[in-house]
Amino acid sequence: MKKHNFYAGPSILPNFTIEETIKALKNFANTGLSLAEISHRSKEFDAVMKETNSLFKELLNIPEDYEVIFVGGGASTQFCMIPFNLMNKKASYLNTGAWANKAQKEAKLFGEMVEVASSKDETYCYIPKNYEIPEDSDYFHITTNNTIYGTEIKEDYDVKVPLVADMSSDIFSRPIDVSKYAVIYGGAQKNLAPAGVTFVIVNKKVLGKVDREIPTMLDYRTHISKGSMFNTPPVIPVFAALQTLKWIKNMGGVEVLHRKNLEKAQILYDEIDRNKLFKGTVKNKEDRSIMNICFVMNDEYKEFEKEFLNFATEKNMLGIKGHRSVGGFRASTYNALPKESIEALIEVMQDFEKMKK
Repeated sequence: MKKHNFYAGPSILPNFTIEETIKALKNFANTGLSLAEISHRSKEFDAVMKETNSLFKELLNIPEDYEVIFVGGGASTQFCMIPFNLMNKKASYLNTGAWANKAQKEAKLFGEMVEVASSKDETYCYIPKNYEIPEDSDYFHITTNNTIYGTEIKEDYDVKVPLVADMSSDIFSRPIDVSKYAVIYGGAQKNLAPAGVTFVIVNKKVLGKVDREIPTMLDYRTHISKGSMFNTPPVIPVFAALQTLKWIKNMGGVEVLHRKNLEKAQILYDEIDRNKLFKGTVKNKEDRSIMNICFVMNDEYKEFEKEFLNFATEKNMLGIKGHRSVGGFRASTYNALPKESIEALIEVMQDFEKMKK
């Protein structure tokens, strides 16, 4: 029976990505060597890095004054690289969840961190609105999608200071206007590749303006100048990312995937709203994520939470347990998740409802 992968990350990847990576692990680019053992300085892998960079820019319509780099350390390392490279005195942050909070913690090491708004008061179940951003901020940082709590910022903000966004879990899920951002970054292990590579899209005009000395490896200009090859890059995840980018292009691009993602999310949210056993955790429907759909048992059925989780797992719904900090359930509906998996989960929810009538 088919397994349905709802894990939040590392998460489902296109079959194309997996199959092509397996082939390369056995024989990369007809070299007779495995991708795992090829030199990153070889002409074959150099071609992979250049194509990955080019296709990344093409699919997101990235302007010419921006660069894309691929580094290690996960998005968590970017929590310090952002202020290292951009903060002179003050930066503003929107606190919408655990990862935004961690980013704020790192920023405090480099200067004044202003929390312009927070939804922590209601367990991050909404996106704050109607707040003021100090105009003397060196940048304003947001986390566009919150995997733990199921909220998402679905617009490209117009702000008067450089805008920085952690898009780890919704990159390539919807069209974005890159020109509105100074930096966009994210870990690959949601919509792009296996864990191990981090992407950074950076406007070169915002660099070189801080007074401090920046360690070589933490300076964006280092990686830009060397085409992400200053040190050994995470070869296998970069190759896998290229395969996913090819798959996205073959699917029709980001706009097509966005329409599919909206449809998948809508039918699952409709079932959550209809089914007497469940309720969504996000306060405002407009803030609901289309990548991580979080829900719990209605109060009168709370006792059935573990039973439903076991029932769903037996039906091959994998990874739907909510994050350990909030409980409940979470269906991660990333680009590679087919609509049939959503339909299968809905059927399981309906079957469980019938059992409790």
